[in-house]
Amino acid sequence: MRRLFVFLLLTIVSAWSLIAQSTEEARLLRFPNVRGDKVVFTYAGDLYIVNINGGVARRLTSHPGFEMFAKISPDGKWIAFTGQYDGNTEVYVMPIDGGVPKRLTYTATLTRDDVADRMGPNNIVMGWTPDSKKIIFRSRMHSFNSFRGQLFTVDLEGNLPEEVPIQDGGFCSFSPDGKKLAFNRIFREFRTWKYYRGGMADDIWVYDYTTGKADRLFENPAQDIFPMWYEDKIFFASDRDRTMNLFVFDLKTKETKKVTDFTDFDIKFPSIGGDKIVFEKGGYLYYYDIPTGQIKQIHVYINNDFASTRNRLVDASKYIESVDI
Repeated sequence: MRRLFVFLLLTIVSAWSLIAQSTEEARLLRFPNVRGDKVVFTYAGDLYIVNINGGVARRLTSHPGFEMFAKISPDGKWIAFTGQYDGNTEVYVMPIDGGVPKRLTYTATLTRDDVADRMGPNNIVMGWTPDSKKIIFRSRMHSFNSFRGQLFTVDLEGNLPEEVPIQDGGFCSFSPDGKKLAFNRIFREFRTWKYYRGGMADDIWVYDYTTGKADRLFENPAQDIFPMWYEDKIFFASDRDRTMNLFVFDLKTKETKKVTDFTDFDIKFPSIGGDKIVFEKGGYLYYYDIPTGQIKQIHVYINNDFASTRNRLVDASKYIESVDI
């Protein structure tokens, strides 16, 4: 009787443990993007999609390689992302509800193309043109300088990419009419130096397709990165107050305003879609609603089989490194 009681008790504890695992809020959610009520992000190297109000996320990809930097098209039909399906780190596109990814770029393998590299991987998807016809991405296909890369656009058919006519480019955002592009010249987000104020600190520039000129928006010794164009304003992330927060520059009044005031963790990889900006903070996802100024956390749950972490039998002989009597 006692053995039966112990067995039932262990069964109940094990069941509750599994339930707790499945309902525990997920963390280490990376590179989010939003469009309407859908948020796409990377978790454990795969792409997931979840409602902006949170809930159980649905996995879109399952390849052993990394899928990251997903961006939803303005028309809400496609997801462009950086993936490693065929070995190289390239640009892919898939339907927003999932499907077979289509490869759009073919570039040489770089010696420093690891996701964890301090300069970041190659062929990073930055966004879409406002008409949803082309994807803009940052690549080092013509340069092996780790800090710098060029911006290119590629259409959904995967034709030869076209270089954006600026010397260097990184994170960027088109104006609503597609005639201008706000961009960073230097790619520093993967660097681990905090509070850098040297000559390679990023500024925000605006390229005018009509005049062919690029002008610096303003000068500040801090890092001003991730420009995000919204109507007559440009949102961006900056560490000018030590912790990386969200700021906005008004193109009409030329005034800069701080819109978030976090002091615990930096805002990481903010991304705009419609009238919302999503970002990482402390491993969780948040969104900033531009019209109301409200900030909300997106509570995300991952209910997969977690095959790599489940209990299993392992041949210990393959892991013996030394012996002793």
